[in-house]
Amino acid sequence: MPQHTSPEVVVQRQLEAYNAKNLEAWLSTYAPDAQQFELGGQLLAEGHEQIRARTAVRFAEPHLHARLLRREVFGQVVVDHEDVTRTFPEGPGRIELVCVYVVENGLIQSASFALGPATLFGLGS
Repeated sequence: MPQHTSPEVVVQRQLEAYNAKNLEAWLSTYAPDAQQFELGGQLLAEGHEQIRARTAVRFAEPHLHARLLRREVFGQVVVDHEDVTRTFPEGPGRIELVCVYVVENGLIQSASFALGPATLFGLGS
């Protein structure tokens, strides 16, 4: 990916690949040594192998789709507020989340996630 690619373009590309459930295209937006965290610090995955394994499970969900509610760009940092439809063990539902991406040299170096409570469809959605 060219180094001049803006952070916003990189994050948009990963969102589109996420919604297409295209694991290879999605992973290509991440640096090989990228890290994913819970917002606040707990490491969730590091490097393409761990990130791929973590995401492959998610991409198998039949209802998976992220809808961008708002995006803010602060230089190399992109903050997305999303409403995500998921297939939870209890059934389909939704969850809001905030994603904080740090993009360097045209690739996501780190991603941190803050998740809201899950709401199952038919139970207050």
